[in-house]
Amino acid sequence: MSNDHHSEGPRRVGQVKEVTSLSNPIVKDIKALSNKKDREQSGTFMAEGLKLVIDALELGWAIRTLVYAKAAKGKPLVEQVAARTVAKGGLVLEVSEKVLSSITRRDNPQMVVGIFEQRWTPLEDLRPSQGMTYVALDRVRDPGNLGTIIRTADAAGASGVILVGECTDPFSLETVRATMGSVFAVPLARATTEEFFAWQKRSGAQVVATHLAGAVDYRTVNYEKKPTVLLMGNEQSGLPEALAKSADRLVRIPQQGRADSLNLAVATAVMLFEARRHLLKLEDAG
Repeated sequence: MSNDHHSEGPRRVGQVKEVTSLSNPIVKDIKALSNKKDREQSGTFMAEGLKLVIDALELGWAIRTLVYAKAAKGKPLVEQVAARTVAKGGLVLEVSEKVLSSITRRDNPQMVVGIFEQRWTPLEDLRPSQGMTYVALDRVRDPGNLGTIIRTADAAGASGVILVGECTDPFSLETVRATMGSVFAVPLARATTEEFFAWQKRSGAQVVATHLAGAVDYRTVNYEKKPTVLLMGNEQSGLPEALAKSADRLVRIPQQGRADSLNLAVATAVMLFEARRHLLKLEDAG
């Protein structure tokens, strides 16, 4: 991708490359972003939809390539995004629907796709202060769960999501889709268990972990006195002993029916909205 437009020198605004062949090397590069290895090597990822691309640009994310369907040509918002992409040194591709379907692996693809540079927040840059809530996820494996949690963290006003240990990739197409654009709004950090312990000690935050051995009702914790890190375990095995021991409070969500557990994303949502209940108000509540 990069060689193609760097070799041509500066692009003038409005210059667009038309691509109709599935064997085009740029298309092959973009399709390769469905593999984690290729995303890591290039440091990029794909996001679908005009609104998402506009939001990402508004939030200052670096766009490498903009891809849009022929049918979207001439639409004012698409033209504006194309001009902004070129101004930032990115490549703009106008492609056939066949190419777009191939890139997104969908029969009815969105009309616009953006290739962005990944952005990780260094763990040490997360400095919890009063009123802040973070979500820490231990070895989360399901892309849908991770994407939904990032989206929920955004909606609840959380300050970031920390991925502890070997987690699923937040920049995979499935996860990005599930975030509904929140991947661009929520700071993401990653850490080994040891790095998380060290950060936890110096952060000044209280760590509240959900655990089957948790004797405390999650609603009885005081979430107002300190910034809070909500520590959630892996979908299958829950929290390992070392992480559970490091928590300031172990809590459970009371249940009544036959189901013996909650989905990870749902449990995280329940915890998040309780932890931030004192901070959340309806705008027009009179």
